[in-house]
Amino acid sequence: MAGDRELYQQHMNAGHDAAWNHEWAVAISAYSKAIREFPEDAEAHTSLGLALLNADRLDDALKVYMRAHELSPDDPTPLEKSADVLERMGRLKEAAQQYINVSEVYLGQRDLNKAIGNWARATQLTPGLVQIHMRLAQAYERIGDKKKAVREYLTLAYNFHRLDDSEKAEKAVERALRLDKRNSQALNALRALKSGGDIALPQTDELDEADAPPDINLFDDDDNLLLEEEAHSDPRGPLGEASAKALVALAAHVMESGMLDKAGGDALQGMEFQRQQRDADAIEAYRRAAEGLRHPALKLNLGALLLEHDEPQEAAQHLGEALVDPLLSSGAMHGLGQAYYRLGKHRQALRYLLQSLQAVDTGLALGQSEAAELAQIYERLQNALEGRADDALEAINARLLNLLTGADWKHRIAETRQHLDEVMRDQGDQGVVDFLGTGGSDNLASTVSRIDSYIRQNMLTLAMDEAHNAVQTSPFYLPVHVRMAEIMMREGRLRQAINKYNMVARAYMMRGEKDRAASILFEVLEQSPLDVSIRLSLIDLLESENSPDEVLDQYIELGRTYNHLGNFEKARETFLSAERLAKQVSAPKEKLVAIKHSQADAEQLRMDMRSAIRIYEDIIELTPEDERALRMLVDLNYSQLNQLEAIDHLDRLLRIYARRKQITRIVHTLEELTRHYPTDPGLRSRLAAMYRQLGRNTDAVHQLDALGELQIEIGMLAEARSTIRQIIALEPENSDDYRRLLQQIEARIRQKQ
Repeated sequence: MAGDRELYQQHMNAGHDAAWNHEWAVAISAYSKAIREFPEDAEAHTSLGLALLNADRLDDALKVYMRAHELSPDDPTPLEKSADVLERMGRLKEAAQQYINVSEVYLGQRDLNKAIGNWARATQLTPGLVQIHMRLAQAYERIGDKKKAVREYLTLAYNFHRLDDSEKAEKAVERALRLDKRNSQALNALRALKSGGDIALPQTDELDEADAPPDINLFDDDDNLLLEEEAHSDPRGPLGEASAKALVALAAHVMESGMLDKAGGDALQGMEFQRQQRDADAIEAYRRAAEGLRHPALKLNLGALLLEHDEPQEAAQHLGEALVDPLLSSGAMHGLGQAYYRLGKHRQALRYLLQSLQAVDTGLALGQSEAAELAQIYERLQNALEGRADDALEAINARLLNLLTGADWKHRIAETRQHLDEVMRDQGDQGVVDFLGTGGSDNLASTVSRIDSYIRQNMLTLAMDEAHNAVQTSPFYLPVHVRMAEIMMREGRLRQAINKYNMVARAYMMRGEKDRAASILFEVLEQSPLDVSIRLSLIDLLESENSPDEVLDQYIELGRTYNHLGNFEKARETFLSAERLAKQVSAPKEKLVAIKHSQADAEQLRMDMRSAIRIYEDIIELTPEDERALRMLVDLNYSQLNQLEAIDHLDRLLRIYARRKQITRIVHTLEELTRHYPTDPGLRSRLAAMYRQLGRNTDAVHQLDALGELQIEIGMLAEARSTIRQIIALEPENSDDYRRLLQQIEARIRQKQ
């Protein structure tokens, strides 16, 4: 059963005042009373938890915070506070888990920075949380903080090494080297792992660089600084790496199996020709060998050479047979993607190129969970690109092929995948097509990442410079234009930002992406709610999408905007349009009532009080207990000197309060009206009656005395006699004076008779 909202608020205010003065016992009592009024109120529980925490009642605080979390699971504050309590109680493992839970809530709210803060706190309380260090590393990488990402990857490597999982430790170090290929700690760690030595925890950010021990370089020259990362990054991409592996595997197979027949001899000859870069001779030798030797390594070498000699049809046949070898599969898929691209079979090319990307990306996954996450991302990516036109697929495949080649293709794959993941979440499938099909630079993901990083650091000039560079290479990639508008907004160039947002929204509308256009317009209106042109654009868009409910909401907001701008005639017209639309679509009664309230507000601003009265009366017909409408009718009728109508509506309002047992509201309403309209006998009579019921006899006498004077002044002697008798019945100190006055009134009444 619901409690008294007014009493609840009084207790909450008392609790806040006590908390402000650090009177924790008083605050605890007040918040507890508020909870008794509304036991399901999360805010009261959270406030009580804080008071208990400051009173050092940790067990009670923990219970209250957990109850607050049950009542409001999407609010991170109770969980965060409960983690703090657990930490103070020395229950560090439980506190760490609670901080992890808080991070999940923040992630759901898309607040990555706060999620990172709670993850970091969890790792401080409980070292060795591998999964959390992994998420921290990925999060730092996403926000562009490479230094902290490298530290987390090296921490992961340290923990994996302690668990005797050298393979994952090496992968973690390689992930760090992707971000900073000359990082001495990472290079030293990788050399130590390769040689079977131990590795140390990375230096923390708290270490002052001046106090930190100097990095020890274990290598002789700068070339060695590139180490494994550079050495294994064949600029030809996965197919190039697979070709190198295939040469070793094929030679080992021929020699170990003792195949000294013709097929084996041709295979060895083909490998020798390939090393000498006599590709045509190598192809012929491999073709002869393939008649008697169907090894995947031979097939991959032959397919790769055929691709280089522009024979994609035959290359595809051989590369398809190389897929069975896990060591060669990513390269074979890369080659198949190239072959089908040259054959104009872009759907098949896309499938194999994405599979190659996934294989390379998953190669450095730190566990099954991350591999599963990557599989989901690539599945969504595949679904997003399916069904696109051939010309779009051709452009996308060209981008993917460029992505899979070059000296730093491994680094760019991870960076591009992270960006695509964000694009799919924020902009949907079409955003992926935009990004991959713009024909711009392969470094677009890096550029966008830098823009976002500069914006977060409030380095707006650098962010805008990067955005201009991105527009030069990818002029039709609209998310960059959105970021430019955001930068303008932050710089205070409001009108330019709005124009840019509007341009982007119209571009999306022309492309038929109405959802994205609407999203941008909604975002602009949050920044500039009084911009009529943007609101009208949004209404046009929603009307074209046949979204009457949303159109109705926007008409209401447009009318209110006109009111704020002082254009009352436009406001009136807009609310009338909204009312017609609401009736056409059979909108809920509550929505129609809201429109009529806005109409009435507009009429009052136009100083047309009679029209406002008619609208409020319409509202009462729809919802007889609309308190706001009844209260406005009281004031408006008084302003028009319609006292009888005002009192009639007042009585209806007071009866509603009485049924709800809101006695305080009755008294406050009557007191307020009596101050505004002191000469109305009806108000004083009702207020005096309320005071008598509440036992406030002195206040009742004061009101009855004023009422009696009014009645005498206007000649209502019989009514005045009744009023004076009521005063005498209350036995005030000066009762004799009132008795003499009563005699005088009775004498005057007799004279008139």
